[in-house]
Parts: sequence; C-alpha cells; structure tokens
Amino acid sequence: MILPIYAYGSPVLRQKAEPISPDYPGLKELIANMYETMYSSNGIGLAAPQIGLPIRLFVVDGSEIDEIDPVDFKQTFINPIILEEFDDKWSFEEGCLSIPQVREPVSRHAKLRIRYQDEQFREHEAVFDGMAARIIQHEYDHIEGVLFTDRISPLKRNLLKGRLSNISVGRVNVSYRMKFPKSR
Repeated sequence: MILPIYAYGSPVLRQKAEPISPDYPGLKELIANMYETMYSSNGIGLAAPQIGLPIRLFVVDGSEIDEIDPVDFKQTFINPIILEEFDDKWSFEEGCLSIPQVREPVSRHAKLRIRYQDEQFREHEAVFDGMAARIIQHEYDHIEGVLFTDRISPLKRNLLKGRLSNISVGRVNVSYRMKFPKSR
C-alpha cells in the first residue's frame, strides 16, 4: 500500500525516533509498504518519520545510482546507530521526498560505520562509503529529527523560507501523495 509522505513542517519530522522490538505490530507489512511508497515516489530512501511514524526504521535502494553496486545496496535498517563518520567530507546536491522541488548541496563524510538490525532483527555492523554512505546519513538524519535543510548555510535556508512555507501548506505540485501539516 502506498502511504502519504509527510511534508516539511510536520512535527513528526522533528522528533527523535524511538527504537522498536521484533513484536512491533505489522512490521513486515510496514516495511513492504515503505518500499512501495519509496518506489512510487521515485525515491532512493524513506524513513519512518516521513510516513508519520516516529520509529527508528528506514529503507534504502540506491540501485538506480551508477556509483552503487545494486546487489549490495537495497537494505532495511532497524534501530540503526551511526558509530563513526570519517574520511573527507564532500558536497553533493540532495533532495528529499518531504521537501519536494528543493535541492541544495550538503557536505557529508565520505564513510561511515553503522550498527543496525535487519528485518529478522539480526544485528549487523558495516562500513559504507560514497553515495551509499550519503543516502544512509540522509535517512539517519530523519530518525534523529534532522532535515537536509538543517545542514545548509543559514543564508541559503533563509532564501528558501518562502518555498518551505509553501510546502508546509500544500502549495507544491508533486506526483505522489503527501500529508501537509497545515490546511491549504
């Protein structure tokens, strides 16, 4: 089932998400719905807060990006904790399904080490680099209540104020379902 994406200004996007346990109700179906929602929105990552759930869960599929080996980078991250971000920072233009039609360069570390659980709640610790690390950092920010616009300069953020306000009241044209915090 395709779920609505919560738009910029929704309080859930600013909450620090809570861990979940294996008995979380309907988890398997929720994960399937998140992938379906992400694909239908042409996204490469989707965090639970973006569908209104303040839980530590996100899905990614970077197989459409040339720099990523598609076999290794469709993953579900449950209760992730970034242990370390390292190597040089590099800037790349990011966007977000919750902030449609806004793209800005964001500087992030090239590598990270993360501990997480998969759909069967088996624990993993892995190192990711390049675009995979960037996508994970972006989605991880969501479960920490951080948006990519928080990582740009105050001047650029100020210049975007009107566009962000328009998004929060639904004055944006997108091809996917959205839930807006304020009425149109």
